[in-house]
Amino acid sequence: MRRTNVRSEDRGPNVLTRDYQKANLPILSEVLFAAELVLLHAAPIYYGLGTPHGDGSGVVLIPGFLCPDHYLFPLHKWLGRIGYEAFFSGISLNAECPNLLIQRCLNETMEKALAKTGRKIHLIGHSLGGVIARSIAGQRPQDIASVITLGAPFRGTVAHSSILRAAETVRRRILKEHGTGVLPACYTGHCTCDFVDSLQRSLPPSVVETAVYTPDDGVVDWRYCRTDKPEADFQVSGTHIGLVFNSSVYTIIANRLAQTHYAKSKRRPKGSRVRSLGRVVGFT
Repeated sequence: MRRTNVRSEDRGPNVLTRDYQKANLPILSEVLFAAELVLLHAAPIYYGLGTPHGDGSGVVLIPGFLCPDHYLFPLHKWLGRIGYEAFFSGISLNAECPNLLIQRCLNETMEKALAKTGRKIHLIGHSLGGVIARSIAGQRPQDIASVITLGAPFRGTVAHSSILRAAETVRRRILKEHGTGVLPACYTGHCTCDFVDSLQRSLPPSVVETAVYTPDDGVVDWRYCRTDKPEADFQVSGTHIGLVFNSSVYTIIANRLAQTHYAKSKRRPKGSRVRSLGRVVGFT
């Protein structure tokens, strides 16, 4: 597997730590995501009401650990409703070497999005999908307009013990299946492949960063899901799983996407108002 040499001047401070440890998190509270899904369908924003609309740009959605694309269907449908061209990642199950997922799956999806829209791409990734999204942005910044992470622990793997056990099971399967096709430290923060090295790169100003997290997270430690840039970090209430069904998250996504193409065009999107967003705390 090819390694990337990242120059010290390209590395972002505190973007990635090597932390890998168990966290005491309320994972049973994650069942409340079902309520967030119900509430989403009752929220005006889900139907595009009072929402800044898009410019037809492509948005690639990347699922979380052990998840397929399908659970992102509400987000996919909503993005189309508000004026974006949404693309599923093409990942059947996010339980593979991320480097291989990017090479064999996501690069093809991104090329399709670039060709169809003729514009730079927005990436939205949930949990591990967000970590993958940040890595892609580090590898291909010339193709990326923005990257939005939802509960993505890109600064280290600090999670509930059951998640770590599942990750170790996946890691053993990857090593057994691919052998020398992957590096010995594959699926850890100590791997030296393109995927991990790219996480350490500072994204250029042309790529708009957004990190959404919840202090109520029952899966990963929310403190590892932030950039520590006040203008890029957004706190919401709710569960980790429910971040993809959370109406407050949809508000942030709509405004950040619109802010990206408004800044590019230097004009407001037709028929909409773009709110100036700094740090958003405590949406309910």
